[in-house]
Amino acid sequence: MEARGEAVVSLCVGEPDFPPPAEVVEATVQALREGHTRYTAVTGDAALRQAICKDLEKRKGVRYAAEEIIVGNGAKQEVYQAVLALCRPGDEVIIPAPYWPSYPEIVKLAGATPIILETTASSGFLLDPEALSQAVTPQTRMFIFCNPSNPTGAVHPPELVDALGDVLKRRHAKHVWALSDEIYERIIYDTPHKSLAAVPGLRDRVLLINGFSKAYAMTGYRLGYLAGPSPVIKGCTTLQSQITSCASSIAQKAGIAALQLPATTIAPSVEIMRKKRDRVMSALGQIPRVACSVPQGAFYVLPDVSWYYHKKTPEGQIIRDGHELCMYLLKEYKVALVPGESFGAPTTIRISYATSEDDLDIALTRLAECLASLT
Repeated sequence: MEARGEAVVSLCVGEPDFPPPAEVVEATVQALREGHTRYTAVTGDAALRQAICKDLEKRKGVRYAAEEIIVGNGAKQEVYQAVLALCRPGDEVIIPAPYWPSYPEIVKLAGATPIILETTASSGFLLDPEALSQAVTPQTRMFIFCNPSNPTGAVHPPELVDALGDVLKRRHAKHVWALSDEIYERIIYDTPHKSLAAVPGLRDRVLLINGFSKAYAMTGYRLGYLAGPSPVIKGCTTLQSQITSCASSIAQKAGIAALQLPATTIAPSVEIMRKKRDRVMSALGQIPRVACSVPQGAFYVLPDVSWYYHKKTPEGQIIRDGHELCMYLLKEYKVALVPGESFGAPTTIRISYATSEDDLDIALTRLAECLASLT
């Protein structure tokens, strides 16, 4: 539609609408000027890996050595490699729903079986430790934990992270690896973040995934990392050496600069996101029959719009599900949203508020008009 010149307001994209910090941009330019344009080690620039170690110890209370870090082309690559390094056909991988769509697909690529563990909006999409315990079988190889969550924005509080960790330390679950995707951990509002790797006695079974795309708005740099036990890092290094080799040397220098910034650098951007979240929640609260839990992190909202399913449009079309609702909204109202089917949550749609306030207001007004037109 945009290619035809039609103006579409999109609330689909999962990337910040603010630029990288000036210090990161300057480090990028400086890396070019100083000739840092050659390959690094497959595992990454030693200085960057040391900076990651210092950051994790300072902010998360988890100590790693440089050989327990691998840097790659975005956090997604590290998720993919970690799953491929550890999972085989016949293995099961527990994935709480709603989930990032790549998780089950990556698990399938490894030949393993995704085991979807439902959470509910009434619980704030927080995972019940006993539900996790009951989902573990002798075939369970891995538990994927996204905290804060894409697509719900849920942040598991520290005491719940501890409880989930305690489950993984029970006798029947001691064979299970945990992949902790923490890419949104700097974008939190009301609930503090605790890394699953910081649970006492669990560090050596946690694969901690993080990166620079969300907090520092460095999405195009494609820079992420995995922290974990050195045998797993060696396995991931073998894979990465045959897939992409090292991440961009220029991006890695920019990553070092990002980790040297004080927390106050990104605080204003997080506060802007908080205000946008509140703006979205206020608008959704005025739409009848739409239910939505308040996100505590990231920049997504996942409202339940299923009351409007099986309603009729003014043109006579029956809206049967979230996919058809989003297609109708796009065609008739020029607003792009993501149907919840993509996230294992078919009663919902995902709204990304990482955009301008003007676009948010326009899109939410049109969404309200669209839903009001259904009978």
